[in-house]
Amino acid sequence: MKRIILNADVGEEIGFDAEIMPFISWCNIACGSHAGNEEVIQKTINLAIENNVKIGAHPSYPDRENFGRKVMSISYEDLVQSITGQIRLVKFYVEQKGETLHHVKPHGALYNHAVKNREVAKAIIESVKNIDKDLYLITPKDSEISYLSKGVLNIKFEAFADRNYNEDLTLVSRSENESVITDPEHVFDHVFKMVSQGKIKTKRGEELPIFFDTICIHGDTQNVVEILKFLRAEFTNRNFMI
Repeated sequence: MKRIILNADVGEEIGFDAEIMPFISWCNIACGSHAGNEEVIQKTINLAIENNVKIGAHPSYPDRENFGRKVMSISYEDLVQSITGQIRLVKFYVEQKGETLHHVKPHGALYNHAVKNREVAKAIIESVKNIDKDLYLITPKDSEISYLSKGVLNIKFEAFADRNYNEDLTLVSRSENESVITDPEHVFDHVFKMVSQGKIKTKRGEELPIFFDTICIHGDTQNVVEILKFLRAEFTNRNFMI
């Protein structure tokens, strides 16, 4: 049986975390800068432990007003300090529970900016190194982070279940129509093409190769639980394990 490693962004005070956890393998917990707080972080860690889900930190630009989804003008030093502090906070509470932080996945604009921007990518890498060089860093393949991390950090490549792609394999901006895929059948078709053919269908209909270790579904998608249940049922019928 083939296994699909699903990850989800959680701890963002959306309200679906308890229902999401049984369907995923890895979780990315908001660190308080775009959403969440210390109480929410601890509660989310408990949910992850109860469901045997590996725990990651989900740092962002320090921008709660825009949910971390707008690029900020911030100095390199301040960005490193912010990201390092965010990761350290989640790591502290994970270790209080006797568990180990598994990975770091940047959030929103920080994640997307680091795909192309070398300085932002370097800031993220430096921040992870400040905490623990053995942590996995989640990023798309052929991103600046993936290039700069070679021989420095452990990388896990990611694709997205509920997002449409451009022809350069970047995500369609949330400011555009159809950036987010919400229909469960459409999400399944999108993911099934990835896992069965190693391809992604772009917004314009072009099919391109994609490489990944894990597939993300966003915890703030309103029908995320419905999507996850549909994926579990459809993939189980095809002898895949989620």
